[in-house]
Amino acid sequence: MELRLEVVQVPVSDVDRAKAFYTDQLGFVLDHDVEHVPGMRVVQLTPPGSAASIVIGTGMNGMTPGSLEGLQLVVPDMAGTRAELVRRGAPVSEAQDLGGFAFAHFSDPDGNRWVIQEIPPR
Repeated sequence: MELRLEVVQVPVSDVDRAKAFYTDQLGFVLDHDVEHVPGMRVVQLTPPGSAASIVIGTGMNGMTPGSLEGLQLVVPDMAGTRAELVRRGAPVSEAQDLGGFAFAHFSDPDGNRWVIQEIPPR
C-alpha cells in the first residue's frame, strides 16, 4: 500500500487576497485556478520544492477561515529562508532554537497559522 498526503485544504475568506499572499509573499507556485461548477472555485498552490500542495477556494467545505493551525514547512536553511520571506513582505517571526531545531511562524491574512522548521542535516 502507498499513501501520500499531497493536498491540504486551507480555509480562507477572500480567495484573491489569499492567492496573492501565498504567491507574492511566500513564493508558492500557482498550479491552477478553476471554477469546476458555478460557486466552486479551486486554487491549488505548491510551496517551492514541495511535493505537497494547498488548496484554497470557495464552495468546497464548511471549514472556518483562519481555523487551520500548525502546518509545517520544513527548510534546510532557516536564516536564508526567513530572510527571503521577510524581503517578500511575509510576516515571519524571529527564529527560535528549540533544542537543535529552529522554528519560526507566520499567519496568512485570515489567521491560518504556519510553522517553518529547520531540521539539522541527518
